[in-house]
Amino acid sequence: MSKQIRQLDRVVIRFAGDSGDGMQLTGDRFTSETAQLGNDISTLPNFPAEIRAPAGTLPGVSSFQVHFADYDILTPGDAPNVLVAMNPAALKANLADLPRGADIIVNTDEFTKRNLSKVGYQASPLEDDTLAGYAVHPVALTSMTVGALADQDVSKKDAERAKNMFALGLLSWMYSRPYESTLRFLERKFARRPELVAANVAAFRAGWNFGETTEDFAVRYEVKPAKMPPGTYRNITGNAALSLGLVAAGVRSGLPVFLGAYPITPASDILHELSKHKKFGVLTMQAEDEIAAVGAALGASYGGALGITTTSGPGVALKSETISLAVALELPLLIVDVQRAGPSTGMPTKTEQADLNMALNGRHGEAPVAVIAPKSPADCFYAALEAARIALTYRTPVILLSDNYVANGSEPWLLPDVDSLPDLRVEFATTPNGEDGTTFLPYLRDPETLARPWAIPGTPGLEHRIGGLEKADKTGDISYDPANHDFMVRTRAARIETIPVPDVEVEDPDGDARVLVLGWGSTYGPIGAACRGLRQRGLSVAQAHLRHLAPMPANLGTVLRSYDRVVIPEMNLGQLAHVIRAKYLVDAIGYNQVRGLPFTAAELETMLEEVLKNV
Repeated sequence: MSKQIRQLDRVVIRFAGDSGDGMQLTGDRFTSETAQLGNDISTLPNFPAEIRAPAGTLPGVSSFQVHFADYDILTPGDAPNVLVAMNPAALKANLADLPRGADIIVNTDEFTKRNLSKVGYQASPLEDDTLAGYAVHPVALTSMTVGALADQDVSKKDAERAKNMFALGLLSWMYSRPYESTLRFLERKFARRPELVAANVAAFRAGWNFGETTEDFAVRYEVKPAKMPPGTYRNITGNAALSLGLVAAGVRSGLPVFLGAYPITPASDILHELSKHKKFGVLTMQAEDEIAAVGAALGASYGGALGITTTSGPGVALKSETISLAVALELPLLIVDVQRAGPSTGMPTKTEQADLNMALNGRHGEAPVAVIAPKSPADCFYAALEAARIALTYRTPVILLSDNYVANGSEPWLLPDVDSLPDLRVEFATTPNGEDGTTFLPYLRDPETLARPWAIPGTPGLEHRIGGLEKADKTGDISYDPANHDFMVRTRAARIETIPVPDVEVEDPDGDARVLVLGWGSTYGPIGAACRGLRQRGLSVAQAHLRHLAPMPANLGTVLRSYDRVVIPEMNLGQLAHVIRAKYLVDAIGYNQVRGLPFTAAELETMLEEVLKNV
């Protein structure tokens, strides 16, 4: 059958179903196919915290949204153009997000009376006017998959499980995706069970052929590759990019990398990824708890390694005493906090930015540390390198504030030239540094960095005391002298405050904006998309983004005072806004939400338009 081919510049697709329907795998494979074609991509996985949430219920819905285009994009998209709904719960949970005219592909086999009643449907939305205004495509995904696999050597249950591959085949056909990599993936994934390889490949091909032959899909779409700088790209998640950044930090510093971690959502993937890279001198240890994990990491730093610990908000709370110990010892330590919705256990698989106060101030005593936040999945690689640079150069703990949105989202990443990465090599103390030539002064500081010497245990003549009790300046002896304590506290604070970080850059194309939108972390994409939309409508607005949160850029105060209004969108109740008000005496306007979801560009654009009207 000859089908019309229509060119599009962008598409947003959301796959949704039960957490056992394989929606994350389906979305990931579609994303990989799209990356191979050269489109720009941004993704948003969204899934329950339970390993297997109640089937057919609204809390059990798992979804994966992918936005791809022939130009650079900044977010996973506000509203799907296409929803693939594997059951009534998936339809009901996502219908409100769809614009009128959107395509809805529904698995009609799951629209049984029992499944409808689970989510409060008195009648099937496929048979009343619930879906009026949408382009509905009823497809019997389950039964068609089982029928396509009738001659395969698999059980009916395994055949039904392959319905996500049928859906993937259909969508791959609809949007002209290359599928060879998916077939190779299936061969690897089920290598030990050839019958499942054959079944899933057959299901994928059946979905592709259904799109080719059915009259319900009369149009096939193409989205041309995006114009991007030349080079080798790979699709990468934030957690994977951060992991590779830590590996690169070990290579560029010449130090062994030690990760002490306790599994916790959404940071566990970093432990999994780093455990694959032993050949680069990476050693991973899954500790019995969060406190043991950070203690081992700090011990590794004392022994001359790049010590790292990864966690989420609850784990940072448990690690706080050891982080304070690292401040007192003045040793490098990386603490990766992949933020999630709290407090307490909160919503482990949902995103939030509510750990900023804890990162800046969440320790007993005056215990300042450096704080860095990546802005996107690919930026996690470079943020990890920058965190390592500061930790190693200034002998300080550094908290790297990622979040669930950045960690599990993905985008194309241009592989860097390794030789272009920063040189992170460290000079360890090897000889006594006292004036008499025989004494080692462990707290004699570098005049530029205020960092103390890093002496590997066992170095002859460099024996010194460690521990959490206050140290005397230079000698490192235990000291209760009030003047010495005041001096050491102020010196540790000055070491952080005087770290040179890049000036904050302002994006103000017209040069006449009166409103500045200031963001940090993962709000970069939604803020950028909202500002782009306003400028396309002829409205002038400036944007700036903070990667370094402690210390802050030296020019930030001047930048803030250059605008009539400063607006700070955050996925918390205004933590950065409070810091900005206190530090710079600027009456920043906070725009806050804590829904466990990222901002949409549309809501920020609407809010900013109101601010612009009142300036």
